Amino acid sequence: MARKFIDCRDYPGDIKCTVALSADSEEELVEAVVQHGRAVNGYEDTPEFRDALRKDMKEGSPPA
Repeated sequence: MARKFIDCRDYPGDIKCTVALSADSEEELVEAVVQHGRAVNGYEDTPEFRDALRKDMKEGSPPA
C-alpha cells in the first residue's frame, strides 16, 4: 500500500494553512484531514467533503 497525503498549501484560503498530512491508509488520512479541517479551517464534516478528500489525495509524501 502506497503512502498518501493531502497538503493544505494546495488549497489557498484566508488562513494560509501550511499543514500537510499523510498516512498509509486512505481512511486514516480522511479522518486526520477531517479533524484538522474542522478544527483549523472551519470545514463541516459532510459526505461531500470526505468524497472530495478521497479524490484529492496524492501518492507519496508531501514535498518539503
